[in-house]
Amino acid sequence: MNKKMLIEEMAKNSDYSKAELERLLNMEMDVMKKIIKKHGKLQLIGFGTFNVKKRAARMGRNPQTGKEMKIKASKTVTFKVGKDFKSSL
Repeated sequence: MNKKMLIEEMAKNSDYSKAELERLLNMEMDVMKKIIKKHGKLQLIGFGTFNVKKRAARMGRNPQTGKEMKIKASKTVTFKVGKDFKSSL
């Protein structure tokens, strides 16, 4: 499922227009990004927890040439599914 399909599914179960739902979804995603960036964690009880994970710099290998290269340290977001959500699957 993609974002467009999610909005269509939400529209079936509400009185909002697809345009309104898309604006609300975009606003929610922007707020979630800001919270995760600021606090490093966002917990939605019953759904799951988003966490920022730091990856250390490391040496890697270019698969085409086989030449060693340095991969910079980076951050990524992980998601751990909540108990209620997991049990509903």
